[in-house]
Amino acid sequence: MAISLGELATQFGCELIGDADVLVDNVASLNNANSSSLSFLASPAFKDQLASTAAAAVILCADDAENSPTASLINENPYACFARVSSAIVPARSFDPGIHPAAHVSSTATIATSAHVAANAVIDDGTTIGENTYIGPGCVIGPDCQIGDDCQLIANVTVVRQVTVGVRCIVHPGVVIGCDGFGNAMTAEGWVKVPQTGGVRVGDDVEIGAHSTIDCGALDDTVIEDGVKIDNLVHIAHNCRVGAHTAIAAQCGFGGSVVIGQRCMFAGHSGAVGHVTICDDVIVSAQGMITKDIKEPGVYASSFAAEPVHDWNRKVARFSRLESLVERVGKLEKHGK
Repeated sequence: MAISLGELATQFGCELIGDADVLVDNVASLNNANSSSLSFLASPAFKDQLASTAAAAVILCADDAENSPTASLINENPYACFARVSSAIVPARSFDPGIHPAAHVSSTATIATSAHVAANAVIDDGTTIGENTYIGPGCVIGPDCQIGDDCQLIANVTVVRQVTVGVRCIVHPGVVIGCDGFGNAMTAEGWVKVPQTGGVRVGDDVEIGAHSTIDCGALDDTVIEDGVKIDNLVHIAHNCRVGAHTAIAAQCGFGGSVVIGQRCMFAGHSGAVGHVTICDDVIVSAQGMITKDIKEPGVYASSFAAEPVHDWNRKVARFSRLESLVERVGKLEKHGK
């Protein structure tokens, strides 16, 4: 949708340097922008692309405006501003309300008249689908679930049972919410499955990436609070609680009953063992594994960075000799040498 720079500046609280009547109708990177594109600069790593951009305008901070060859929308947080402006220029996909003839909807389910249920979707007994919500092809919504207003379940999402999803949530293809947690009791005869009777509560404005899984609670509910952003291929085990506005990158995993505070960030392939509590405002670096409670906000790390294999092999060989080295040092100390 074409919109003028003047309108964008007014609507999103930017200072405009340039012609307010210039129209933009698409968003693009600095390198790929054209004369009707809006782009942004948020990282110093891309400053060299600014001088040659063909964009109609760039969202950037005040310090970078003097180097811009085109119109500038100045904002103290260019990336967040670009995200908001993009929604105005490229509006969300629209859909026609109604239930596709190839969908199966239980007679006891309640579907808002403004919702869309696509082909091959299944909605089970006692489930409610809210206003303006999109249930994509192949989605399965089990019994006694509630999907709130303005949600998007893109395709092939499975919501097992007793799951509540808030408003304005986005659930990407292949996500499973409410599957059984990994609860088993060991006996002399082998493992005995522990019934998983809890549900899952997902708050408002949550986004869940493709093929991520959120287990139901064993007794109480698993809880994902408002504004949580979950990337692809993330596993959240039973009875976890993820605090509001926490962000979790791809391939993270969390054991059962982990409690994560608000505004935390987990980089890729990080996670936590079961039954630990992590306070608010914690950042965990890539491959970081939390094995005990974290009570102080801050940045935590526990992984080794990649290095040439011969250097790593030499260090591993030294690790294997640590025990004998400790014994030798102990003997020397004992004898006062």
